[in-house]
Amino acid sequence: MSEKSEAFSQLREACLQCRKCGLCSTRTNVVFGTGVDNAEVLFIGEGPGENEDLQGEPFVGRGGQLLDKMLAAVDLDRKKNIYIANIVKCRPPQNRDPLPEEQQQCIQWLREQFKILRPKIIVCLGRIAAAKIIKPDFKIMKEHGIFFEKNGVLMMAILHPAALLRNPNNKPAAFEDFLKLQEKIREVCDHTYEQEIS
Repeated sequence: MSEKSEAFSQLREACLQCRKCGLCSTRTNVVFGTGVDNAEVLFIGEGPGENEDLQGEPFVGRGGQLLDKMLAAVDLDRKKNIYIANIVKCRPPQNRDPLPEEQQQCIQWLREQFKILRPKIIVCLGRIAAAKIIKPDFKIMKEHGIFFEKNGVLMMAILHPAALLRNPNNKPAAFEDFLKLQEKIREVCDHTYEQEIS
């Protein structure tokens, strides 16, 4: 087991025991995250929904299926080259937005995941994740697909898959963002592509 894998394994074990906020009393499973521990791209959502809570994995419902399709179109896959996590690791009741205090209590887990991964690019899935990670006044309809840089890490937000299911007219714009992401990955993570080809 690599050093990163071991660190992730220990962090996951600690996270599964977490009782820092009230969400622990209504959860079925802690949704730690999924993907490869050498991922150069980290996707961040706001929190688990019903399917995620039941299965213990992020983005596994209809929104997750749409996300997987869009990822596959640009050669990304949670089993191969990315990592997906959420700001809060337990499902808020009725899928409501996670409260600021819940986000605050839980964000340290995500920070630790980030420290282990050291991704070159972060992609926020939806407005809440973008407001927490990129900037508090993030305007998702206006600023999705735009790259920001913070502490040497490139960050962008895309429309949340669940929002695309509610409003399919926005799918072409979302797909454009994925193409921009693919281009940026080639630019900053180029050696990984070369390794796969050779």
